[in-house]
Amino acid sequence: MNKCLPFVVLLLLSVSSWGQIFEEELVIPAGYTPDEVLMPPSPLWMQVLFVGGHDIVQTTPTYGNPQGRAIAKEWHDFIGFTKDTDSEELGWVSVNHELIYHDDHIGDGGGMTVFKVKRSGDSLELVHQSLDDGREGYFFNVDFANTVGETGMNCGGISSIVDGRIWTAEEWFRSSNNSIYEGGFSGVTSNGSAPHAPGTSENQGVRDTVDYTISSDIAEFDGMTIPKYENFNWMVEVDPRQAVALRKQYNWGRAGFEGGIVMTDNQTVYLGVDATPAPWMRFRADSPGDFTQGTLEVWKHDNAEGERWIEITMTADNMLNLSDKAWEAGATMFNRNEWVAVDSVSNIVYWTETGRDNPAGRWADELADGGVFAPHHMERAADQGVSGPDDEAYWDYYGRVLYYDPATETQGVLIEGGPYFDASPSEADYPSKHLSNPDGLNVIQIDGQSYLLIMEDLNGTSFGRTPADISNRLCEMYILDLSIAEPTIDDLIRISAIPAGAEITGGIMTSDGASLLVNSQHPNVDNPFPYNHSLTFAIHGFDELTTTSLRQPDFGDEEGIQVFPNPTSRTLHLSENSDFAIYNMQGQRINVFRNVNEADVSHLTPGQYFIRTEDQQTLKFIVQ
Repeated sequence: MNKCLPFVVLLLLSVSSWGQIFEEELVIPAGYTPDEVLMPPSPLWMQVLFVGGHDIVQTTPTYGNPQGRAIAKEWHDFIGFTKDTDSEELGWVSVNHELIYHDDHIGDGGGMTVFKVKRSGDSLELVHQSLDDGREGYFFNVDFANTVGETGMNCGGISSIVDGRIWTAEEWFRSSNNSIYEGGFSGVTSNGSAPHAPGTSENQGVRDTVDYTISSDIAEFDGMTIPKYENFNWMVEVDPRQAVALRKQYNWGRAGFEGGIVMTDNQTVYLGVDATPAPWMRFRADSPGDFTQGTLEVWKHDNAEGERWIEITMTADNMLNLSDKAWEAGATMFNRNEWVAVDSVSNIVYWTETGRDNPAGRWADELADGGVFAPHHMERAADQGVSGPDDEAYWDYYGRVLYYDPATETQGVLIEGGPYFDASPSEADYPSKHLSNPDGLNVIQIDGQSYLLIMEDLNGTSFGRTPADISNRLCEMYILDLSIAEPTIDDLIRISAIPAGAEITGGIMTSDGASLLVNSQHPNVDNPFPYNHSLTFAIHGFDELTTTSLRQPDFGDEEGIQVFPNPTSRTLHLSENSDFAIYNMQGQRINVFRNVNEADVSHLTPGQYFIRTEDQQTLKFIVQ
């Protein structure tokens, strides 16, 4: 990941056998702090669809207040997409709001906004809707308060690849009523709604802390009365068509959920928990599509009896204390399991293990309770020369992407974050790509080929997550060709980065495969509008890409540095980093480059030129 600048986006468009780069490329001057969404030009281009803290949502009667309108919440995280199978309109977009504050019309805690889109030429158009509850407009607040009780920190979720059913995840794990009621509730604006981006402890949390009585079609929990804080931290199914919550998924257990995926059988659900330690879990429904009945299990890679999935008995106490029960069952411990995705072609499941700088002190109790370390953490500890992942010196700065193959019940690391730096290098010495703290994840199809979409949420800036003296946590989005057997960082293709201060997340394709929907979450407030707000935007043009265009040339066993494409009109790429100089045919030195693998040659007059590398290799190329 190029946290340093200059910053060059590398996405290839198929024209020749190698593929040709874009007619223009995005180049950011050294030291520049981006204040808007960064992405390559044609054929990809951006359209803002929804701006939190600015756009207006239609609300239901809430807390005794009438149906009306309110400013949308912010901190956009998960995006779900539900295809409209009854019309030519594309479908419904569901956007989570991780920001927590009280609002008399939207509801206290977190939230979710739903809107509908249709194709209009090569862009998207918002659809005006009339819902069954009488609301009309473009943006609709999902009603949690009147249906399932409030939600907290709506973070990741599930967008079913089978039928577009949507679940929102309540990552905000709570331990008492005091922890859901944060601060006072002064500072209400003159129109009666809370500020769209509270900057202090005011207006936080949930005001109603009365014991909650569950009303649910999940029989084991219907009629139960629980402390209010225990009604948080569930997966919650919503109906995006009517912008209303359907149920909290009490039979999937209570945990700090982040992500999940419904498999193609429409029975198996894999779940990610953002915690250290975190279990890897699955729910298996008794019948396809009916997730009110089934079995909940946790992964135990070293089970002596051979069965690696251990059932957690479906009782109220077990579901309310799911993680504790997982460790008692000897579950495998991971370091922050977040988003989950599945390649519908191979049926392999992928998830992000986002990592945490020094996790050692966080899983001692769980280890004592019976939890066991994932094998890759044991291997990493050995490589670091420490006694184990519970050693105080153990680090996990960058995280990784993991995989699980249900057919063989094998689990391991697809790609490690990094490369590792004990001390952050300078901008001049920073690698062209660096992967830090993968969080958002999805699988998309381009020209019939599966690509993994990886989105970053940097935990920090030390140890090479950004270059030395660069404090901006520049988060980037990559795609990775899943046909590559043993991918490395060099196989990542960067397609976007977002404004200063923001996390990039939510990536999901529209049903026609032409547009990728993405969120920029919690950017710096001094960025220019709309990049000072959380926003949902579309990157159009994915239907114009081909698999050939997204692969760099294979040089096989050729020795030395190679250049491509050749001829070129804008940027020349090298097969590896090098110090090099460009000379014209008269032997005059034109440019010098240090420790990079690309050069902008758009300023050169068409003709023949030479590169002289640091090891005295001479290469000819043509500018056309």
